[in-house]
Amino acid sequence: MEHVNKNRLFLASCLALITTAMTFAIRARLETVFGPEGMGLTLEQLGYAFAPAFFGFTIAMIIGGPLVDLMGIKRITWLAFITHTIGIVLTLLADSMTSLFIATLFIGIGNGFVEAALNPMIASMYSEEKTKMLNRFHVWFPGGIVIGSLIGWLTMDVLGLSWEAMVSTLFIPLVFYGVLFFGQKIPITERLQLGISNKDMFKSVLKPLFLFMVCCMFLTAASELGTTQRIESLLKESVTAPLLVLAFINGIMAFGRMFAGQVVHKLKPSGMLLYSAVFTFIGLWMLTMTTGGLTFVAAAIFAIGVTFFWPTMLGFVAEYLPETGALGLSIMGGAGMFSVSIVLPIMGNLMDNASAAEALRTMSLLPAILIVAFMGLHLYMRRQVKTSEV
Repeated sequence: MEHVNKNRLFLASCLALITTAMTFAIRARLETVFGPEGMGLTLEQLGYAFAPAFFGFTIAMIIGGPLVDLMGIKRITWLAFITHTIGIVLTLLADSMTSLFIATLFIGIGNGFVEAALNPMIASMYSEEKTKMLNRFHVWFPGGIVIGSLIGWLTMDVLGLSWEAMVSTLFIPLVFYGVLFFGQKIPITERLQLGISNKDMFKSVLKPLFLFMVCCMFLTAASELGTTQRIESLLKESVTAPLLVLAFINGIMAFGRMFAGQVVHKLKPSGMLLYSAVFTFIGLWMLTMTTGGLTFVAAAIFAIGVTFFWPTMLGFVAEYLPETGALGLSIMGGAGMFSVSIVLPIMGNLMDNASAAEALRTMSLLPAILIVAFMGLHLYMRRQVKTSEV
């Protein structure tokens, strides 16, 4: 990795992910700005307006995965910067469901290009410790949500500033990551380093184990992001400041991902995923029954559960299915975000016509399914290890 400034590239990557994550927290706060008590959109309409954040992400990742090898990581990173900039500006100009939809689409595409480019870059730079470093990188997804949540709370709820002032803070990490990436030599992907052909890469994404992980990614991402993206509406009857609960959840997640290396060593990726599913299910079920201070207890259990979901799913594929390359990581991320775009309107409909508790009970079915799936995966991986040792 000659002439590659790993530390600068890793810092730039973290700032790009902070930009991505802050859009999630700020969008959660915008729910009350554009919702029934603000500009008059129903919660279901908001679900549709916010859905492009996730299917736009999916489009960018599915397109960006193959393009990372063809165009290079650097060009995809600059596409992320450009679409992020356009999305932030359009959000500031949004005044209807349609304009919010278009703005959110550009931000979603920018977020997708960040993941499409930077997950394989980090896997390439740290090929001997992929799961550990992908978890370190993904510290800044919950970390950025904490930052965005606190900014949203401080600017609007404490200082009484406009929602436009809150959205404008996204320019700060955006400019910093652009400056840090500027002029840097960026490595090629691990697949190209290993000499794996395009044909073999496309064949590898049809392997049963990879397809199983894609199906599980639908459920892990929806469990985490479907819940946190609608936190304002889900918990508005339970606590006075739902954004602080969001910050609390993501603070726990950031702390946990910092120490992912030790957990990976003890549990292995499949074990981490199984325990994550158990805690996520318990946390979601508890959130249906708690109010006040106890909401934070339930939120802590939920946070412990979802902490390792996203980066460990990516780490598992990078470690055990490296021949899938950037395409494999992009399909995984894209599948996760696409699932959230489906879940958001469904949750909105449940909250409009039933209750927030009913929406949470429905969401708890997803980690319940994952407990069974990951138990099977864990047993399968243990058998694989024993077979290889014989």
